[in-house]
This record gives sequence, structure tokens and C-alpha cells, in this order.
Amino acid sequence: MTTSLQTKNALNMLLAGVQWLFFLFTNTVMVPLSIGHALGLEPGDIAASMQRSFILTGLLCIVQIVWGHRYALMDGPAGVWWGLVLSITASAPAMGMDAGTVAASLMGGFLLSSMLVIVLALCGFITVLKRIFSPIVMGVFLLLLTFQLANTFFKGMIGYDQQGKWDLQIAGLSLCIMAVVAIVHLRGKGKLGQFSLLIGIGAGWAAFAAIFGTDSRIETTGAGTARIWEWMPWGTPGWEPGILLVGLLAGLVNMTNTITSLTAASKLFQREAAKHQYIRSVLFTNGFSIIGACFGLIPFGTFASSIGFLENTKVLRRAALFVGAALFIVIGAFPVLSGWLVQLPMSVGSAVLFVAYLQMFGTAFRTIQGTAFNAKTIYRIALPVLTGISIMNIPSSAFTEFPPLLMPILSNGLVIGVMMVIVLENVVRWEKYETKALMGAPVSSKQPT
Repeated sequence: MTTSLQTKNALNMLLAGVQWLFFLFTNTVMVPLSIGHALGLEPGDIAASMQRSFILTGLLCIVQIVWGHRYALMDGPAGVWWGLVLSITASAPAMGMDAGTVAASLMGGFLLSSMLVIVLALCGFITVLKRIFSPIVMGVFLLLLTFQLANTFFKGMIGYDQQGKWDLQIAGLSLCIMAVVAIVHLRGKGKLGQFSLLIGIGAGWAAFAAIFGTDSRIETTGAGTARIWEWMPWGTPGWEPGILLVGLLAGLVNMTNTITSLTAASKLFQREAAKHQYIRSVLFTNGFSIIGACFGLIPFGTFASSIGFLENTKVLRRAALFVGAALFIVIGAFPVLSGWLVQLPMSVGSAVLFVAYLQMFGTAFRTIQGTAFNAKTIYRIALPVLTGISIMNIPSSAFTEFPPLLMPILSNGLVIGVMMVIVLENVVRWEKYETKALMGAPVSSKQPT
């Protein structure tokens, strides 16, 4: 009886690990691909970069859950840096720089920014950030992150192309996948509901292959022949002042991901994160960012979006992430396995994660729960959220009139929204308006019955 129970537990842990594996993969694979194409790298170099990204992401996750923040949270290529790199490469011609110069300067920015964040963490700057990141700031951050991710994955699941058109067949299949995930999650009995994402990926992948074939639309040519561990593949680090300045700002913004992620995780796990957990998390994340920069990878960050995944699966054990991260390392180490995994249609992964990230919307609202709003104090959350969403819906080409080095920041709705709410929370005395609203409230003449 005991052996049977152990076997069942081991199988459940393996399935939970595979579910984490697909979460890690879906949040990682497009980063080296898109950046490689933006920098004009050869297919073999892109494939090698993808393998390095898989291996280092898996290693960082294991290091974090064993010695770092010790939560079941993903650490991987940071979204803030991803958007920044793509924006800078797109505006390189306006700055009079070729792709090689931009790549070298970006590497210098990665190294300098990561080193600065490590120094700030050791000097106690995390305590300052924790004071700045009030529940309102964290709520706005999570709301904007939810909108940003939902927008990204919605486009992926409907087959949205560069011409701005839908693929109705892919969109229809994605809708069915979403329904399957939601039904299994809501109606699944016992452990079944915990594996709704894995079931959605498996069923969706099989359906996609049956309808459209096995073409992943992801180019992987040369993965078996490229040198995986090529030192400084982007050349000697450059020190372009403008790119370095923007990079330092991105590093500070990325540092706030740790604060938001660990604070939200503390509530989910019902275990308050200690000061040393914040410091270790930042040290390991940026230490791996320095290593990754030397191998042509963007800096890493703690994924606040892991909260939505955890709330959807209800699998909070670190062992599950450990298994998934270990599998991710194995996948990255063998080109044959990497080539197999990238056959996962991005529309399937996007549809599944779209459902998972719906949970983050609830997390954001619970973060600001208990705060009373009136006609005046509503500005503290409405202004940054709606401004950020508005910027997210404006094409990046609309920002070409701005100075090239300000484009990556000004065109990022998440960054602008967070900066705005931080300013509002630290400049405006909102309690004064709350008091006035309370004193000026009309008093009913009716007596209670």
C-alpha cells in the first residue's frame, strides 16, 4: 500500500514538473528567437542561444528554490529587458548605429546594470524599494502586467500576423483549448484540476497537429552544429552612454519584479519572505545575468506571472518546479530534444497561458483590497493603469519622433504606469482627500428600522 502511494505521489510530481516545463518553455523560447532575428544572427547562432537560455534558466530556477528566495517562482529572461532590446535594435538606424555596435553596447549595459543592482542590494536598497512598493503600487504593477501578458498571448492564440490579420482556424482551435482548460480546472475532481494546463497543452498540441500538421513555424536550422557555449558571441562589450543610461533604468525597474513577486508569493504561500530572501534572490538573478550576458543572453528576472500559474494549478511545492527546471536543462543540453520541444505551436501555448494569467487579475485586486476609493482618490489607481494600457495599445512606430534612447522607456506602458503610480503615492497625500470625502458625505435623515 505504501509503495503504491509513493508511486502515485512520484507520478503526480512528475506531471507537475512537466507542467512547469511547458510554462518555462513558453515564457522563454521567443526571447532568443526574436532577439536573434532583430540582431541579424545566423540560424545556428540563434539555436545555440536558445539552448543556452534553456540551460541557464533551468539552473537559475533550481538555485533560487534551493538557496535563493526559496519559493516556487520562475526566474528567466526578463520581459522589461526583452522589450528594451527589441526597441533599441528597431531604433538603431535612427541612432546611426549598426547591429554589431548595438549588440556590443547592449552587452555592456547588461553587465553594468547587473553589477549596479548587486551593489544596491548589498547596500540595503531593497528596504527602500519595499517601502516604495505599497499595496497600491503593487496592485497597479500586477494589473498592468496582466494586461500586457494577456495582450501578448491573445495575439499569439489568434494567429495575429505582421499584417494585422487573424487566422480564424487557429483562433477557433485556441477557443476550444481555453474551454478545455477552464472546464478541467473548474470541474476536475481530485488532482485532475491541478493539471488543467498540461491537459490543455497535450490536447491542443494533438489537435493542432491533426488539423495543421507539425510545422511549428519556428526556425531551428543549425541547432546541432552550433557551438552552445560561445564566449562573448556579441563581441567585446561596448559602452555607448545613451544605451548604458537606459540600461541602468531598466535594471532598476527589473529589480522591482523581485519585490512584487516575493511579496505576492508571501501571501500565496502564507509565509512572509525574510530580508535575506530578497537579497539572495537579487544576487542570484543578477549573478546569472552577468554570466548570461557573456554568452549573449539578456538579463534574468523573477516572474511575477508565476503567481497566476500557481493559483491556477494549486501546485505550490518547490519540488515540482525543481523537476520542471531539471527537465528544461536536459532539453537544452540536447539539440534533438530542443528541436522536438520547439514543435509546440505557439498558439497552443498562448491559449493555455492566457487562461492561467486570468488568475493574476484577481491577485491584483486582492492586493488593493481594503483601500477605499472616492471621486478624488480613484485617480491614484485609474490614472497610471489607464495611461499604461493606452500606451500599450499605441504602435511603437508612433514614438519615432521622440529621442531614440527615450523610445524604449516612453513606449513601455508597464514602466510608465509603475513610475507614475510611484510618483503619485509619494507626492500626493491621499489620506487628506479621503478624510474630506468622509466629512463631506451626505447624512441620511432616515432612521434605521
